Amino acid sequence: MRLCTVRTEKLEPFFAIELNKKLLRVQAAAAAFATKETDLPKVYSLKDYLENLPSSEKLVRNLLKQISENPKHLAKPAPDGERYLLDQKDVTYLPPIQRPGKILCIGMNYRDHCAEQNKDIPKKPVVFNKFATSLLGAGAQIPLPVKVDANIDYEAELAVVIGKRATKVTKRAAMKHVAGYMIMNDVSLRSIQKAEPQWSRAKGWDGSGPCGPVIVTADEIPDPHTLDISCTVNGKVLQKSNTSQFIFNIPHLISFITELVTLEPGDIISTGTPGGVGAYRNPPAFLKDGDVVEVKIDRIGVLRNPCKAL
Repeated sequence: MRLCTVRTEKLEPFFAIELNKKLLRVQAAAAAFATKETDLPKVYSLKDYLENLPSSEKLVRNLLKQISENPKHLAKPAPDGERYLLDQKDVTYLPPIQRPGKILCIGMNYRDHCAEQNKDIPKKPVVFNKFATSLLGAGAQIPLPVKVDANIDYEAELAVVIGKRATKVTKRAAMKHVAGYMIMNDVSLRSIQKAEPQWSRAKGWDGSGPCGPVIVTADEIPDPHTLDISCTVNGKVLQKSNTSQFIFNIPHLISFITELVTLEPGDIISTGTPGGVGAYRNPPAFLKDGDVVEVKIDRIGVLRNPCKAL
């Protein structure tokens, strides 16, 4: 399934599922198809859905089955006068998880990214944070704080979304805690990153985390370590790699993190970026006003965001 959070001019943010270029309003459809009223809170939002796995997944899959068997039920407007199925062009995509409890990012996790910096491969994962206020949805403008730091860089990344509470998890059991995957762009302020020993400001500033447009459930990506990943700026390919180039794979990352930090449903792990970032190109290629950044990952899609200088 392809899960997302969107809004329209008339509707507040809601949990939706992409169905053949349409978007199903999950809660509205669940109510229309006689889902038990006590079950409806499980699908109020995508975060609620993740927090109530696996019962919420069963509810949604049953809902999709009913819709496929009785499509006429969606022909009439919902009680609020809006349609159950909306066109993609009529919605605004938001960060799939509105306020995740944790956004943990991994540095130096591709061999080619280490090579372009002339740095040794790390012996342990490098972990840092972004914040809920960092997140942007697909299509939203990336705000470039050029007066603070003009050296603003793109970083294409695969993000892992947690669906089951995880603490002290073994590598063997780690993937059972993954709900799905999405695209992340770890936009970075390079001058500040070099000047400050901690990366909280350089990596966690407001608007530095475009993500989405959807979370693709784990069953649709049986092996996340074989995905092509790329980044283009104004149509020019600047990053091109494959997740097979991970230094630390996803089970390793989850096990390493949960040795000390509990992961909860809706938490995000962004798994690092491949080589080709702007800071290490010759000449450097930093983002500027009007640029359009596209991050593409196999089986997930494209995350597109224009840039706007502040």
